[in-house]
Amino acid sequence: MAHTVISPLYPPQIDPTRTPYAFGDRALPRLNRELNDTNLLTRQRAVMSLCEYLHDPEHIAEALRCGIAESLKKLLTDEDITVRQKATESLYVIGGHAIGRDAFLEHEIIIPISKLFDDKEDASRKNAHLAIQMISETPPGAEGIVTAKLIPILVKKLSLELEQIKVCILDTLHYCMRVDTDEALKANAMETFTKLADHHSPVIRAKAARDIMDLSVPLDGKNKAVEVNTVQALVKLLSDLIPDVRANAAGALMTITITTKGKYTAINDAKAIEPLVKLVDDDTSEVRLNALKALTCLSEAPEGRKVLLSHVDKIKACMLDPIPAVVKAATIAVKVITWKP
Repeated sequence: MAHTVISPLYPPQIDPTRTPYAFGDRALPRLNRELNDTNLLTRQRAVMSLCEYLHDPEHIAEALRCGIAESLKKLLTDEDITVRQKATESLYVIGGHAIGRDAFLEHEIIIPISKLFDDKEDASRKNAHLAIQMISETPPGAEGIVTAKLIPILVKKLSLELEQIKVCILDTLHYCMRVDTDEALKANAMETFTKLADHHSPVIRAKAARDIMDLSVPLDGKNKAVEVNTVQALVKLLSDLIPDVRANAAGALMTITITTKGKYTAINDAKAIEPLVKLVDDDTSEVRLNALKALTCLSEAPEGRKVLLSHVDKIKACMLDPIPAVVKAATIAVKVITWKP
């Protein structure tokens, strides 16, 4: 005789780790209540469900109206790793929208989420950095807070973090340095970026060279680049196999060699002219453009002009380039190189 066996397992279509959604406009208020529940399992299920729910952009505004941002802010200090991880992921998703970035400022979430840079869980740290990166792109407001409070911490973390998180930090610093480079210079960012220029990851090498270019915009940055041997590190990158690395390295040299000190360091100490000349017919237009601009800076020094006169025909060939910006840069370079007093 057959007997019915009742399984203790959930049906396959039911996920016990997530709270079932309430119907219609009741979904977010219920999730918000459960995010603040004293029961750990309830909080875990609620934050898991919320994280999935927020990936639909239409739900972001309603979530903020229901007070979700404030609830997630509280969960950043939760003792449970899963809760913290999913709370940071939810805030990262929210930070991807303009209204969400405004909520970060309104509810003062920037500093609390930055405390998770020290979290023992890799995913929580990564999500926290991604969220900060998102809001650092917002003009104006957020960059000021990130710049003043977090740049020293971010620079320090570059030497300690996992590769994926390093990439995120370099992007955050890129956005912040468009607003203020002083804090980065005080935090020894130039030295840190210079060390990363030799990193095994091409993405990190490219972003480090880009950040060196950002930090070299002010005079103090140019001088610091000369002082800590950044110019020599950049010249090595001119022969990198990755176009973005070559382009950013040439762009950084272009920025640094505006000053007399930068010119002579590049010409005499780093021997930059020959590697730059090789790039004027590079397959990538950005590499060609930046190399030509850097060579123009170096040709302003008599020693640089003397060497470049033997390469002027190769540079003249760039005046037939299909890219107008390259043509313009080549024209200016030839004019400077062939100038006679």
